[in-house]
Amino acid sequence: MSQKYEKLKTLLKELFQLDQPDLDFGLYRIMHAKSAEVTQFLDKDLLPQVKQEFGLYKTADKAVLEADLAKAMEQAHALGADPETLPKVKDLRHRIATEAVDLDGLESEVYDSLFNFFRRYYSEGDFLAKRVYKPGVYAVPYEGEEVTLHWANADQYYIKTTEHLRDYAFRLRPDSASNPLRVHFRLIDGTEGEHGNVKAVEGKDRLFVPVREGAAAPLISIDDGDLVIRFEYRPSTLTDWQPEAHEDKTKPPTQKDLLSLATKRVLASTDVTLTPWIEELAKPHLLSDGERAGYTRLEAHLQRYAARNTFDYFVHKDLGGFLRRELDFYIKNEVMHLDDVENESAPRVEQYLSKIRVIRRIASKLIDFLAQLEDFQDRLWRKKKFITDTSWLIRLDCIPDAFYAVIGANDAQRQEWIDLYAIDKIAGDLTTPAYTNPLTPAFLKANPTLLIDTVHFPPEVVFDLLQTFDTLEAEIGGVLLQGENFHALSLLQAAYDSAIDSIYIDPPYNTDAGPIIYKNGYRHSSWLSLVDGRIQLSRRLMTAEAIMCVTIDDVEVHHLRSLLESTLPTHKLLGAVAIKNNPAGRTGTVGFSICHEYALFYGREGAARVGRLEHSEVQKARYKEKDDVGAFEWTNFRKHGGLNTYRTARPRQFYPIYVEGDNIRIPAMEWDRNARVWKVQDEAAKGEEVLLPIDSDGRERIWDFVVDTAREAIPHLKVRKDTHGKTAIYRKWRLKDDGLLPQTIWDKSEYSAAEYGTNLLANIFGETHRFTFPKSLHAVEDCLRVANLKTNTEGVVLDYFAGSGTTGHAAIELNREDGGTRKFLLIEQADYFDTALVPRLKKIIYAPDWKDGAPRRFATAEEAERSPRIIKVLRLESYEDTLNNLVMDRTKAQQSLLDAPAARDSLREQFIIRYMLNVESRGSQSLLNVAAFKDPTAYRLKVRRPGSDESREINVDLLETFNWLTGLVVQHIAAPQAFSASFERDAEKRLQLTGRLKPAEGPFWFRTVTGTTPDGRKTLVIWRKLTGMAEEDNLVLDEWFTKQGYSSKDSEFDLIYVNGGNNLENLKAADDTWKVRLIEEDFHRLMFDTDGL
Repeated sequence: MSQKYEKLKTLLKELFQLDQPDLDFGLYRIMHAKSAEVTQFLDKDLLPQVKQEFGLYKTADKAVLEADLAKAMEQAHALGADPETLPKVKDLRHRIATEAVDLDGLESEVYDSLFNFFRRYYSEGDFLAKRVYKPGVYAVPYEGEEVTLHWANADQYYIKTTEHLRDYAFRLRPDSASNPLRVHFRLIDGTEGEHGNVKAVEGKDRLFVPVREGAAAPLISIDDGDLVIRFEYRPSTLTDWQPEAHEDKTKPPTQKDLLSLATKRVLASTDVTLTPWIEELAKPHLLSDGERAGYTRLEAHLQRYAARNTFDYFVHKDLGGFLRRELDFYIKNEVMHLDDVENESAPRVEQYLSKIRVIRRIASKLIDFLAQLEDFQDRLWRKKKFITDTSWLIRLDCIPDAFYAVIGANDAQRQEWIDLYAIDKIAGDLTTPAYTNPLTPAFLKANPTLLIDTVHFPPEVVFDLLQTFDTLEAEIGGVLLQGENFHALSLLQAAYDSAIDSIYIDPPYNTDAGPIIYKNGYRHSSWLSLVDGRIQLSRRLMTAEAIMCVTIDDVEVHHLRSLLESTLPTHKLLGAVAIKNNPAGRTGTVGFSICHEYALFYGREGAARVGRLEHSEVQKARYKEKDDVGAFEWTNFRKHGGLNTYRTARPRQFYPIYVEGDNIRIPAMEWDRNARVWKVQDEAAKGEEVLLPIDSDGRERIWDFVVDTAREAIPHLKVRKDTHGKTAIYRKWRLKDDGLLPQTIWDKSEYSAAEYGTNLLANIFGETHRFTFPKSLHAVEDCLRVANLKTNTEGVVLDYFAGSGTTGHAAIELNREDGGTRKFLLIEQADYFDTALVPRLKKIIYAPDWKDGAPRRFATAEEAERSPRIIKVLRLESYEDTLNNLVMDRTKAQQSLLDAPAARDSLREQFIIRYMLNVESRGSQSLLNVAAFKDPTAYRLKVRRPGSDESREINVDLLETFNWLTGLVVQHIAAPQAFSASFERDAEKRLQLTGRLKPAEGPFWFRTVTGTTPDGRKTLVIWRKLTGMAEEDNLVLDEWFTKQGYSSKDSEFDLIYVNGGNNLENLKAADDTWKVRLIEEDFHRLMFDTDGL
């Protein structure tokens, strides 16, 4: 085969993720399982079609015609004839001149064109339009709008995941089932690595550092039959050099240095149990073309491991459509040239067009396969994610006394309270019980703002506790979601559609001081895709009156404003505020000391109303006078200020006022329309002084009020001397009750992020570095006041870049201030969800003021009552979890059909390039295995939680996931009930119960949830365990349902959900209107109902 053919094959293997068969995680694992089939498709089915397509021109092959010509001429010379006079020679020369086709060259041109096209759009795992220094190479979508915003990956989802960082595994013998010699790169504790789109903080570039000698865990060891090589993910230090080289070094090792050190240490191992792995790792790495690289297999994987985590990854929203459009554009611009058509013979033109058809046909099939791969990942990315864990933070004074003994005896909860609140330091006195072990009910009652965390309690205690709340949703003051914010926002769509009153987000700043690392050359476009996808989802959650506040700095503010105006077409910029958040300033790259950030406020035009801010103490101090109405100050009745305060602007407010002593009189006057002046009809009396609104510089100004209003206000006016000693009129000026209209420059000292963010957090935790660069609490409070939460005391605020939880803290403080019941939804993915966000809110609810990690002031009774009663904590399945739970399964019937002779041409090809991944992954746990709904307490996924490198199998929370998928406003969650039952057949062989259902640890298990759907239907959800005996299961269900009173005529429910096939509809009375639905059907529909996401 030609060199260009082989080059194209190598590229296609990279595109189809077949170039790294040793990788054993994520999509690589799936494609490895299909590599033989896909490789056969490329080698034997698809690319040979190029030669087949040109079979029509075999008779016109230039090489064949030239060989025929040479043979004819040789024969003519042998006969002594002039070959140029022979008809055959003439015909052959004519055909060579007008029809001959260089088939090998034509094939090479096709391969080269295909290579150039796909190479142009593919870069290290993603399809991007790469920079080409040539005009008119790409087609930018434009629909005639006045201004359009476009960026390199505008049509892609930002999915920066850490599947490579979390669980990088590969096989040294990928084709060996019995002994693959599997290798894991594993992170240990310390500054653990990124999760999802979590980035390293500014100024602290984290690197992969091989664990030091003498560490608790060795650098290499055998674990469950796999070789494990351990790293820390943290900034490097001088001590990370090898001891013998440490003294000569002045800078910490770079990532390249660290990987070199790791390679030397691993390959130097003399442990005989590791020998099989070490020998394989020391072999030269083979490049995709089969050539040996100048480095070892270990070095290749280490480089890949480190490099992969400096990039972001994307999933195209419509790769097939994008590549097909670009293919047409590419062919028209790069392949088809009009001169070639105009200046050639008809046969040559036909050959030329055939080449274009072949390119288009083969490229279209390759696009179909690539689109299948990308669409499969798109489906995995967009599908609603399972809730893998639900826990509850509940204020003690909201818990019935009956639980106090269990709570007091719980050592894990007691230890958490010691760590968070130092309750072991409470000595007690005559009125306050002292700390004891176990904790007494009296002690618990004396500390009502202690929060229990249900993670410390067995499930049966949690079930019984939740059952005590009859209006559960109304009790919840906040929801904390740990997961990728795109997925969390997707899950909120049903429950909070048009229900969010305020959005406050502080996305990554992408600053020059510590730029967030993106795919090379795509720093700004990656950032735009990150923010765009999340804003697109969150805008659907906003009420008509809602306001979105986004904080940002100079690096991306211009991009952000363009993006918001494009993404929120029905909204307008209400204000761009500069906040002095860094009074000391940060030295910029162009010589300025940067001391500000921006807060951009967007709301729906005509509906959103900007909230007012509180008056400052300095402002309040000006109003020293008081009367029955309240505080006021005396201000000159003559206006001052800009052009609108002059007589020329408002001549009707220029008129005389007569004063005598303390008496004020406005004379009778008529307005002269022509002269535009007041004609006085009542001259001043003797002793009256005539005052006009003329300032000390002799300029004609105006009075504050028009004539009629001024007459009514005379009782509130006063005659006094002005600052120049002249007689003047003053009016009472009061503070507006609803506060101050926010200005566009905020420079209060309370906005300092260092003092009221970093230092405040350090006082809460008693340590620094728990979270880097938190916002000033007071700045966030004021942003929320402006963004629709000042007067909306029952509003809901959403923050999907929640960080350390400042937005939740601010909402709590606003509620304590005015008694509101504002609710907060906070979304965060990073480890500091557990190390900063959750413990911060636990501490703030317990006490509002902290110093050195201990309460400085406890909540007053009023503050305690105004604090959240319950906070729900949810953890979501990640994209990596979805990938790692995939199982590919082709049934025997499917394989038989594909092996059939009739399927070898069209059906098999169509299956491979269009349907294989979707069809064969059905039934995977992460794609909803409805058969597993037979036991709703045992639906299992392999997931990894931050803080650990190991994946473990857990039971996901189907009940809570379904509540969110349906958007159910939950009123009550019952504790589970279990029964045993006996059965017999009656005379007609119908199954019936023998006696009653017996409450016991039997096989028949029920748990119910009641609530209201978003469209107002009262709903009952029945979860049950199925024994596999459908007749028995449904008989018990009918009996249980009847005993609960649900089948009565006046049933309170409109909709009833049940898992598993059932006969409940048969229990309906003639005039009952409730409907029964299968949980499995709606679960599947809603989980994959992602149109528009």
